[in-house]
Amino acid sequence: MKRLTRPSQLQDWKAHLLLERPAYEKTVVVSSGTCGEASGSLRIIDALREELARRNLDGKIGMEITGCHGLCELEPNMVIYPRGIFYKKLETKHIPAVVEETLLKNKIISSLVYEDQKSGRKFSLQKEIPFYKKQMRLLTEGNFKINPMRIEDYILADGYQALAKVLFDMTAEEVIHEISASGLREREGGGVLTGKKWQACRDEISEQKYIICHGYDGDPGAYMDRILLEGNPHSVIEGMIIGAYAIGAGQAYVCVRREYPLAVRHIMLALEQAQRCGLLGKSILGSEFHLDVYVILRDGAFVSEVEASGTEPGDGWSAFPRPRPAFPAHEELWGKRCNITNVETWANVPLIINRGAEWYNKIGTAKSKGTKMFSLGGKINNAGLIEVPMGIKLREIIYDIGRGIKDGKKLKAIQTGGPAGGFLPAQMLDLPVDYDALAKAGTIMGSGEMIVMDETTCLVDMARYFLSFSQKESPQRCAACRDGTKKMHDILSRITMGLGEEKDLVQLEALANSMGTACFCGLGRTAANPVLAGIKYFRHEYEAHILHRSCPAYVCKDLWVHYIEPEKCTGCLLCLENCPAGAICGERKKVHVIDQEKCIKCGACHDICPPKINAVSTYTGTRKDKVLKKEISARV
Repeated sequence: MKRLTRPSQLQDWKAHLLLERPAYEKTVVVSSGTCGEASGSLRIIDALREELARRNLDGKIGMEITGCHGLCELEPNMVIYPRGIFYKKLETKHIPAVVEETLLKNKIISSLVYEDQKSGRKFSLQKEIPFYKKQMRLLTEGNFKINPMRIEDYILADGYQALAKVLFDMTAEEVIHEISASGLREREGGGVLTGKKWQACRDEISEQKYIICHGYDGDPGAYMDRILLEGNPHSVIEGMIIGAYAIGAGQAYVCVRREYPLAVRHIMLALEQAQRCGLLGKSILGSEFHLDVYVILRDGAFVSEVEASGTEPGDGWSAFPRPRPAFPAHEELWGKRCNITNVETWANVPLIINRGAEWYNKIGTAKSKGTKMFSLGGKINNAGLIEVPMGIKLREIIYDIGRGIKDGKKLKAIQTGGPAGGFLPAQMLDLPVDYDALAKAGTIMGSGEMIVMDETTCLVDMARYFLSFSQKESPQRCAACRDGTKKMHDILSRITMGLGEEKDLVQLEALANSMGTACFCGLGRTAANPVLAGIKYFRHEYEAHILHRSCPAYVCKDLWVHYIEPEKCTGCLLCLENCPAGAICGERKKVHVIDQEKCIKCGACHDICPPKINAVSTYTGTRKDKVLKKEISARV
């Protein structure tokens, strides 16, 4: 690894690496991001390495360790090239058979291939699996090819070619024009046009400018930033250097949450490698451009994603919102101009420079270009990290990529944008996924969280959960946020407990609308979105809780009553012996009765009752009231 002093050396290095690359008959690529390591990928890697060495196959079979492949719930998994055979949920006991049958005899091990939960069909090749087939993996394709700990792998994938082109063939104005022409929008919040943001920052006269890359994934359930930093950190670094050159920045910061040890390790190693190769620091690639990049570790916080607080880490303070400037490019760090954006946006930049704005402009919709990464979770068969073209329909994501709802249940709602987003009903499955369509529907793109909810999800309880999250994450800077989130959470809690009143809906809407304008930062202004969207599309569910003391999804336990059906009860004593509250009375072979005043609604009686007997029923709402009368009569 030598220091590069001119752009032609990049091509020479790539050519040299191609010549040196071993001509393996097959290469095993093991997915080993955080989700993979948590599922045992490191044990799989050790077992595979030992098995190959034992059989003297090191010179014939190659092994690569990469970032996450997206199908997180099927970790540990691997892809065997050149055929692209995909094996999932591997254990160390499978490795000898993988080597013997697949690597040596070219046979497929049927029990290890992907089986579609929707159709029951098995797919042995990764490219044919429905989860991958409808994706457009521009940013995440490198996770199948690049070992994030080797800069050589990134160079082989044309890494830093965009940087060389920018530094020696383009002016800063031409770079900004190219990014503007591509239509790239910030992959967070409302999606500000990146080129417009860069131009505004460049136009500002300042002796020193900064850029910040934030990798917080502050939304619960989001992990897009982590996947890119773990799997392809050099793509983010290259995008940052290009952005710094375009706006005239001399220092850059990558802010990563401490809870991402693998991402931290990989980005720090990548920066060290880039520095040694002359791709960072003084006279990058022998040019007159200089840039230093530093890593700053932060505790994960939702408010860290709010742009007006994003420059706080550079000051060494905790995340704390400041007055929002007239335009994001007017952010300041130490009194100097600063451009801040997230990991995914920076990673798009080298792609656009390499392939051209015209190519990028053809992907997506008229106003939302390119692809978007989503963490797809909830009640869906194929959960994981996906990358799809802007404009794709929700139906395609949920039923083609996600392969439908778990356990054959019905889709109820889709939530996008995390705590700042809203709930979309199943009737809106044909809604295109782009910034404007989602905003018009009452939600946001956000950083890219997408939660699928089935008929067993209570939207009132979900709104209460998100308000609880926002309340805890609130920076407590202004009364509108501090008191507003608490008041809304209290109202929602009362509703889920069966203590709601009709006026609560009016009060919730009034609080939500006032917070949208009065709160100091984006956290408070968007905190009420789940409530507003819930009332807009699922008002009947709120009314059921308030008017009928009923939870249609059977989630809110305070609205339950467990009842032992007299005609079914055999008096086996199982429920009586397992009730933690001692609320059940009865004798062997006689009907048992639940004392509702003692019942803590834990459901232990329902769970322990043998399925063949099924004597314990759960009721809610008006049916609950009728059952309570029967219960009182039985006790009397």
